Amino acid sequence: MRSLLTAIGLFTVIPVRPFEVDRSAARRAMAAFPWLGLLLGGAAGLLLVGAGALGSPLVGVVAALALLAGVTGALHLDGVADTADGLGSRKPAAEALEIMRRSDIGPMGVVTLVFVLLADFAALLTIPWDWTGAAVLACAVMVSRAAVMVASVSTIGARERGFGALFVGVTGRGAALVNVAAVAVVVALLGWLTGGLASTIAFPLAGAVAAVVAWLWARHLRRRLGGWTGDTFGSLIEVSQAAFLVAAALSVSSLQPLLASM
Repeated sequence: MRSLLTAIGLFTVIPVRPFEVDRSAARRAMAAFPWLGLLLGGAAGLLLVGAGALGSPLVGVVAALALLAGVTGALHLDGVADTADGLGSRKPAAEALEIMRRSDIGPMGVVTLVFVLLADFAALLTIPWDWTGAAVLACAVMVSRAAVMVASVSTIGARERGFGALFVGVTGRGAALVNVAAVAVVVALLGWLTGGLASTIAFPLAGAVAAVVAWLWARHLRRRLGGWTGDTFGSLIEVSQAAFLVAAALSVSSLQPLLASM
């Protein structure tokens, strides 16, 4: 519970009891990050179910994405926009990192932000607006945070200071492996409970796609920028979340009619 409260205090705008922000707190928060994602995604998923039951799925999708952005202070969306500006500049790593530090947002950041949100929006519209859709969203948010938790095993940071530097190298390989295994079990279980066989196959498949996309994106970021920053961690969350949602939308919509006809 202490780890979860620390994660809430560091990664959301929800007020918690004050604590010292240091490497120890960062370690606790990162260990609880996937489970914070499950709670946030679950809350957003409830909006999908409620709006779907009232016949307003479009409102539900917008409300769910707005909840995720609002409760996190748009921290991760800001990260993906800043990262896009840095990479899009085609400057050497040091200059790209300096661009990412600026408070403004450039055209590459705007375009990337729009397309990331559109991918999330389109995927959620494709998925059934019932408990299956809620579970997909909860899993997507959880898996995306698990991707950052795995990335925090790396001890290579692009900057010596800053919020992101707190989390570089705070997670041990064993802890990461246990957390990833637990996340995989939850993904499969939620798939089975909400969508039967089709979702039991589709959810882990989407998780595998998100993991591959996260690995490729992380490798590119490390090679291009030389290490991790708060912005690149945020971009990893948004990219892997979108990958899970899109993969789940495509696989659920394909598998359900296929298995029904067998």
